[in-house]
Amino acid sequence: MATENAPVATNFIRQIVLADRASGKHGGRVATRFPPEPNGHLHLGHAKAICLDFGIAEEFGGTCNLRLDDTNPGKEDPAFVAGIQDAVRWLGFQWSQLRHASDYFEVFYRAALKLIGDGKAYVDDLDADQVRAYRGTLIEPGRDSPCRTRTVDENLDLFRRMRAGEFADGAKTLRARIDMASGNINLRDPALYRIRKVTYQNTGDAWPIYPMYDFAHSLSDALEGITHSFCTLEFEDHRPLYDWCVDNVDFPNHPELWQPLVDRGLPTAPCKPRQIEFARGNLSYTVMSKRKLLQLVNEHHVDGWDDPRMPTLAGLRRRGFPAAAIRTFWERAGLSKQNSVIDYGVLEACVREDLDARAPRRMAVLDPLRITLANVPADHVETLTLANHPKDDSLGTREVPFAREVLIEREDFAEVPPKGFKRLVPGGEVRLRGVGIVKCEEVIRDAAGGVRELRCTLDPETRHGLPGANRKVKGTIHWVSARHAIQAEVRLYDRLFDAADPDANIDGKTWLDHINPGSRRSLTGYLEPSLRDAAPEQRFQFERTGYFVADRNDHTPARPVFNRTVTLRDSWAAGHR
Repeated sequence: MATENAPVATNFIRQIVLADRASGKHGGRVATRFPPEPNGHLHLGHAKAICLDFGIAEEFGGTCNLRLDDTNPGKEDPAFVAGIQDAVRWLGFQWSQLRHASDYFEVFYRAALKLIGDGKAYVDDLDADQVRAYRGTLIEPGRDSPCRTRTVDENLDLFRRMRAGEFADGAKTLRARIDMASGNINLRDPALYRIRKVTYQNTGDAWPIYPMYDFAHSLSDALEGITHSFCTLEFEDHRPLYDWCVDNVDFPNHPELWQPLVDRGLPTAPCKPRQIEFARGNLSYTVMSKRKLLQLVNEHHVDGWDDPRMPTLAGLRRRGFPAAAIRTFWERAGLSKQNSVIDYGVLEACVREDLDARAPRRMAVLDPLRITLANVPADHVETLTLANHPKDDSLGTREVPFAREVLIEREDFAEVPPKGFKRLVPGGEVRLRGVGIVKCEEVIRDAAGGVRELRCTLDPETRHGLPGANRKVKGTIHWVSARHAIQAEVRLYDRLFDAADPDANIDGKTWLDHINPGSRRSLTGYLEPSLRDAAPEQRFQFERTGYFVADRNDHTPARPVFNRTVTLRDSWAAGHR
């Protein structure tokens, strides 16, 4: 929580907030809100807004509301509502109040009647195509609707009849009377209400008319006493309309408009908010359009909204991305007024940094090759004590069984080693992690001539605590006991798209043509037995392989399932594949 002695922040939004507090604006109070529309699951771009909205409120000892912008019936779903709340909590934030735009429908209606009564709004009969034709262009002014000259009484009568459900969908709209010649097209008599006769989850059939976003959003901010309303750059041209709605409805001087909220016990302290725009959070190798994410789900290119390849917060959580890493990423990305694209590898680096410090280590073999230690008795079994983390003793130790037969990664053996190879070769030595040095004495082949097994010997003098334990060899490899290893489904996830800009239409390819065919592979892995007790969402580093998480949906002790969160190193930096 920030104090009066906190250092001046470097990004422009914090500087604005600091200046407003210093001037005594709103009595030094800071109130923000995060206002998603519940028509999809939140994604990485939303996480930037969440971190900003809640972060500013927390830094300055203020409040942040979660407001569901439920003004578009037919596209909203209770599952999305629950998912939004879950995602905000998972990111580490808690809202001051949970609000819905629909909480204010009666107030919006009263505000619209006030505008009509003031001669600042009228009911229009033009359909959508006619409205576009009358609106004009960027270089040509618009034309007045024939309905613009209707009297106040006519407009009040028509709007009340709209409210009563007398007219069909699209038959009439309520428009603000502003300026059809304005250089800002958003001010050319924008729609404030449209007719939508659809049953809605929060209000049933009570409302056949629904407010437009610009009207509802600005008035919701004003009603909740929001001091700083943060939004992305595409709303910069909407700011004059935002201010027009707030100024002309004038809640602070018209408490009769929001009396219904008082009657319902909803805390209300109207003020004039300040809208401030910032650049979206765009990342390479992904898409974050809700329409495209919905298409990926509906056409089964992915396995749902929480598919670990999706940029949704539900997907990233299932993938094993720590919430703290996402917060760190957006903090480091900063805020600006210029749109830019951040390389996805920067996010992955934040994930690696977080998990390297906190994830316990475990051994797992994903492509096994059996080793028989010929000089170890066939019935030999012992328990080794290994550290859970090489740099954090507070994470303790675990017990790992060791027996005569072990499994290693097939790629850790080469009959004809490439230059610089430091692992096991015929006649060569390597250290088995925590065990000692083994020497490859014999290569045993299958009927097809492939390598089936290695016969090795263990140098007993190189066991831990013995004089030869410090004997040097070039490589150390991990292993699991063949007798004790558990089998698990291991899902190897990678970036969903193989192009940095999937939307770029290069060589006639669409964004769907850039789906990475190798973005999901599933195999059977052999894991040290302690992983059977892993809890869903528990993260580990599989030594020398990558960071993995127990799947939050599918993992059970009887059927372990682990998802790869990220590789140990960036395999995309020098060009994937």
